[in-house]
Amino acid sequence: MSLRRILPLLVLALGLIYVGSTLRAPTAPAGSPDYVAFGKLPVLVGGRIKPLDTVARTTLLQFQGRQTVRTADGRKLSPSLWIADVLLDSAKADNYQVFEIVHPELLALMKLSESDGAGKKRFSYVQLAPQLSELERQAQLALPIDAQRRNQFQRAVVALRDNLGLYVRLQSSFVPPDLDEPLRELQAFQENLSTGVAAVRLRQQNQPHNEEAAGRVMDLAARFDFMAKNAYLLPIPPAQSNPDDSAWRRAGDVLLETFQTGSIEAHAFSYAGLAYAWRGQKAEEFNTITNLLQNEINERFADQMTKVRAESRFKAAAPFYSGMVLYVAALLLAVFSWLKWPEVLGRSAYYLMALAFVLMSAGIATRMWLEGRPPVTNLYSSALFVAWGSVGLCLVLEKIHPRGLATAVGGIIGFSGLIIAHHLSLSGDTLEMMRAVLDSNFWLATHVIIITIGYSATYLAGFLAALYILRGFFSSSLDQTTAVALERMVYGIICFAALFSLVGTILGGIWADQSWGRFWGWDPKENGALIIVLWNALILHVRWGKLAGARGLMALAVFGNIVTSWSWFGTNLLGVGLHSYGFTDRGFWALVFFGASQLALIGIALMPPRLWRSYEAAALPAKA
Repeated sequence: MSLRRILPLLVLALGLIYVGSTLRAPTAPAGSPDYVAFGKLPVLVGGRIKPLDTVARTTLLQFQGRQTVRTADGRKLSPSLWIADVLLDSAKADNYQVFEIVHPELLALMKLSESDGAGKKRFSYVQLAPQLSELERQAQLALPIDAQRRNQFQRAVVALRDNLGLYVRLQSSFVPPDLDEPLRELQAFQENLSTGVAAVRLRQQNQPHNEEAAGRVMDLAARFDFMAKNAYLLPIPPAQSNPDDSAWRRAGDVLLETFQTGSIEAHAFSYAGLAYAWRGQKAEEFNTITNLLQNEINERFADQMTKVRAESRFKAAAPFYSGMVLYVAALLLAVFSWLKWPEVLGRSAYYLMALAFVLMSAGIATRMWLEGRPPVTNLYSSALFVAWGSVGLCLVLEKIHPRGLATAVGGIIGFSGLIIAHHLSLSGDTLEMMRAVLDSNFWLATHVIIITIGYSATYLAGFLAALYILRGFFSSSLDQTTAVALERMVYGIICFAALFSLVGTILGGIWADQSWGRFWGWDPKENGALIIVLWNALILHVRWGKLAGARGLMALAVFGNIVTSWSWFGTNLLGVGLHSYGFTDRGFWALVFFGASQLALIGIALMPPRLWRSYEAAALPAKA
């Protein structure tokens, strides 16, 4: 068997080996506290039970845009190891440089320079602490201003202040803050509780008392109260007599109950024991307590713990990051196939894109199972699904027209969609609880899915058209056969997009009538959906009426990218309308740049035929 026949299978095998390497379960070094098992412990936060590893990953993405931490001595910390230090040894965690600051005025406010930070932009809590009061003062000046009207400095101030606040709340979730020996302190508190409380009462009555005992009780009571009011995580499961699996409590609440019960709740004691073992690197004791906690919760919440363990493995495997690598590899192979070995390299690229599609499908299916929802529930999941839908269509198109064209476009869209999803994940947990107005699996599975498939198809047509324009203008590789194949693909996909966009928009109106009592209200999101339908219909009428040639059709399809981007993302920038679930400016400049690039492509498409390097038939016909 020749190398040319073996090469596609070899490429596929390498892709499978790469994917398999990402699926290996992480492990802690032998003889050390098992922070990987600690990361699988469940907590209630954001309305759902999730592993600590997920909390660590989403928090680090929010703080610094990446999921790992580099220490001053060059060590690389996993999310589970970082969260263990934050929750159990806060003094150590305070020195990790995880807070990203890029605005020069904010750096000046914090009295720091780029050279003080890791990567010239990441700083530790210890570095920021001296200026916290000034940061809070600036934040209080910015908060009364609407989010849309804040300048870049004010937004940076509020974001840093919120991140630091979240960090402090995390530190207060398991053990009382700023205690050198939490376990010993809690044991002494429980043993001397009656004496300490009596001393406090005598002190309040201005009678002789044990000042040390009274002061210690009041100090710990203040710490417990701070934990009860501010802790971010709810790590204490419901009592055995409480069947409600959502009634988890803060550690501070159960510690305050000690004043009524006289004894500290077992889980609160266990977390103090974990802090003692973690700080002393007592691996056997740490691992024993962790296993006992997991086993106890497993017995009571078997179904939830199955999902917690699966989520922890899913996050560690990071299938969507692996998908980015595979899509880029597929794109490169497809492009090279236009230059040499078109059949062999084209098939290799196709196999890689198919592997990436399967991996992405598995990731989306896992998210659906974890959420108990259809695949699209927020902007993050819509980015995944738009890319997934476009790549699926590309696989079909490549089978019909095996020229590496659809594979190249599939690689671009797949990679771009995953990059967009990554940036959307920086705002927090992507498996968030549903907003009340969206809490309908039926409409999420019909209107949302169908309209999102319409987005996928419209983008695919636009990117295929962009490929036509780029190859025709910048190279002589757009021969007649390739041009005809691209034109047919664009036309077919536009028909598909028009149908799904129309049906999805009508279903959206029915859902709106059920939710808000009106079918149509000229909401920005509704207008955007209507514009997509009208634009796709316009392209079809132009082609059917022969009002433009191939390049005119491609220019119209490229403008569909702008129309779709506005409906999908642009309406969220307005901060108005029933479909705006919170203002965000995160993607504003990216949206502007993308729109400008599409207008540039349209300008190229409309240039005189003599400037094009493609075959003569690519020029606009006289009728156009």
